[in-house]
Amino acid sequence: MSDIVNSPTIDEDMTNMARSCIEHRATWMALTYLEMEKRGVDAESITRAAVHQCGNIHGLRFRGQCVDPENMEEFNGVFLPTDSKKNFEINVTKCDQNNIYAEFHYCALVNAWKKLGLDDEKIAKFCDIAMDGDRGIAESMGYKLDLTDKISEGCKTCRLHFHK
Repeated sequence: MSDIVNSPTIDEDMTNMARSCIEHRATWMALTYLEMEKRGVDAESITRAAVHQCGNIHGLRFRGQCVDPENMEEFNGVFLPTDSKKNFEINVTKCDQNNIYAEFHYCALVNAWKKLGLDDEKIAKFCDIAMDGDRGIAESMGYKLDLTDKISEGCKTCRLHFHK
C-alpha cells in the first residue's frame, strides 16, 4: 500500500489541461528511464544530467526575464506565476529579496507515476530526479535550493527554499 497522498483540490479546465501536460512529461521521463534500465544503461545518471540541463536552460530564461535577478521577489513572479501556483497548488509562505519558501500541495508528476503503477521507492527516486530540474534553475539563477518535505516520500507537501 502506498504512503503517498496526492489529491488536488483545484478543479479547473485550464489547470487540469496543464496538469495533463505535466503528467505526459513525467510519463515520458519514467518510461525512458525504465527502458534504459532494462537495457543495462546507467539510466539514473543520464536522466539526472538531462533534467538538470533542462533546468539550466529554463533558469537562464527566467534570469533573462528578471530586471534584477539578484532580487528573489522578482524571480518569484517569473518562476511562480498564478497558473503555476494553481497547477501545483503552491503556497508561497515567505518571499523577500533573499529567500523564497514555497509549499507544493499537489504534484502531477507523482500522479503520473502512480498511474504507471510504480512503487513508492521508484516514485521517490523519480521525484528527486525531477527536482534536478529545479536545482538547475536555482544554479542558473545563482541561487541555492533546499528541498525538505516531499509528497513522494509521504509528506503532505513538498517544501522548497530558494536562497542566496
